[in-house]
Amino acid sequence: MLKSSSYLSQPPDAAGVVRYTDAEHAIWAELHARQQTAIGASACDEFLHGLDVLKLPPDRIPQLAEVSSRLRRETGWEVAAVPALIPFSEFFALLAAKRFPAATFIRRREHLDYLQEPDIFHELYGHTPLLTNPWFAEFTETYGRIGLAASKEDRVFLARLYWFTVEFGLLRQPDGALKIYGGGILSSPGETAYATSAQPQLKAFDLIDVLRTPYRIDILQPLYYVLDSFERLHALTRVDLLAAVAEARRLGLHAPLFPPKPLAA
Repeated sequence: MLKSSSYLSQPPDAAGVVRYTDAEHAIWAELHARQQTAIGASACDEFLHGLDVLKLPPDRIPQLAEVSSRLRRETGWEVAAVPALIPFSEFFALLAAKRFPAATFIRRREHLDYLQEPDIFHELYGHTPLLTNPWFAEFTETYGRIGLAASKEDRVFLARLYWFTVEFGLLRQPDGALKIYGGGILSSPGETAYATSAQPQLKAFDLIDVLRTPYRIDILQPLYYVLDSFERLHALTRVDLLAAVAEARRLGLHAPLFPPKPLAA
């Protein structure tokens, strides 16, 4: 988790509305238009269905209550406003309560292509569409409950499961086509094109393997794990994930596929 941020969420007014500027709405509109073009042939069917259900506005930043009302009808989930950064304990508690955290700031223009911190475009466009899918929604809720009960050391391993599924997961559709479901990819035009190219390494999803795989948050991913269905992801709700973490810890981490992060000057 990032230790500091140059962004702060905007608090809602007395009516519960966040007042964004025209410039901020313009950034949402540009990101939305670019990503709609980028994901056309790349996003999985379940994500595209979720986008259709949520009807995120193309020309303005939606209010969280708008998104929550549609999510609630589909799977009982809501979106919760949070500061730019929250501790793992709060993150897991929100997921366990079927409340997806979203910071209410949007990236500045100099960070249009990439931002390490999850802004409102990343959270709403990248993540909430799949929360309309019952299997994905139940996996996310179960992940939150298990993470809430886990030790600090175990949470580090669980973070890898979230990273290689919810954030950067790929899916093999029934027709054999490789599609994207990870929100970290689907909210980034650059990573959307890269993830389905011949450049990264692809591996079939294996829970222990995933838990043992290091990652960096500030680079294009050298490796993606591929699910064969959301049913496979949902099956993890019936697995003892903490026992799997214990086995991954016993076996140790795989060698990283990337160089160490440069030290700050």
